[in-house]
Amino acid sequence: MARAYTSEATYHEDGGERRGRWSRWSGRLPRGSAPGRWGAGAWRRGLVLAAVALLLGLAFFLHAEVPNAVGNLGSLWETFLPWGGLLIVVLLVAAVLRRSATALVALLVPALMWVNLFGGLFSDKTGGAAGDLTVVTHNVNAGNPDPRGTAEALVDSGADVIALQEVSSSQAGAYRSALDRTHPYHELAGTVGIWSKYPLSGARTVDIKMGWPRAMRATVRTPKGEVAVYAAHLPSVRVQFRSGFTAGQRDGSAEALGEAIAHDPADKVLLLGDLNGTMNDRALAPITSQMRSAQGAAGDGFGFSWPASFPMARIDQIMLKGADPVSAWTLPATDSDHLPIAARIDLAD
Repeated sequence: MARAYTSEATYHEDGGERRGRWSRWSGRLPRGSAPGRWGAGAWRRGLVLAAVALLLGLAFFLHAEVPNAVGNLGSLWETFLPWGGLLIVVLLVAAVLRRSATALVALLVPALMWVNLFGGLFSDKTGGAAGDLTVVTHNVNAGNPDPRGTAEALVDSGADVIALQEVSSSQAGAYRSALDRTHPYHELAGTVGIWSKYPLSGARTVDIKMGWPRAMRATVRTPKGEVAVYAAHLPSVRVQFRSGFTAGQRDGSAEALGEAIAHDPADKVLLLGDLNGTMNDRALAPITSQMRSAQGAAGDGFGFSWPASFPMARIDQIMLKGADPVSAWTLPATDSDHLPIAARIDLAD
């Protein structure tokens, strides 16, 4: 006589129960831990996960207090702070697998802290006004294989003012040739340059303590008045196993650039450049404390610009003082390892 074997419990002739495979497996689980049943133990399990969640929330809330004494850990944390949200997801999965109600409740703390820091970036703050001036900044990469194509892409953006970083001496001619037709006024200092549709005056290098030109300032005479424009490329940072986040030279340059901007007599000041740091990085406070981020005030989303292949941080910045951003956005990739970024500016008093 054929028999059908299932995972349901079956009985021997003597009335004894024989458990199916599922029943035998679930019977080995601790009481209250069977799938679909959390039980009273859900509040006793996962105390370590709950503690980690609370610490993560504290790290979000006090991110500016994470010390930089060892390997610039604080700046490293702040550079990739938005990605800390992934840690919340990891802890959430662990809490569900552990069936810990305590850990799930504790996760509300870092979740709320993260939303408080970055929730506003998910709303589109782009204004409807056309703006008086469109600006673009781009680290074009000294090894760019197609400088002309990169320059033409920036021209197609409709920018009135274009700031470039990492313009190598061997490629400077290609950028001049491609940009001068539409932006006839330009100044180049070292590896940074400004191209403009409007006349430039008073161009000079800005000493950011590097020993060679990596920052400059010029006055752009727009139809709505004069604007001081800074083009800058702060020193690179490195993440190394032994020394951590090496950013000492970058931090010193940020302080020097911030001091120059603070003493600028112009009523309207724009900073366009690769700052090798995000708006959350306390090392850029000499700059960020006195200027607004176009992306933060009038952009849509995080606006990550680096690396171009998989953007993880916005280290390229358009910042303003005495003017209002109308909109800010990231442009399509070129042959650089950075994405170009753009903003429209309202220069009205």
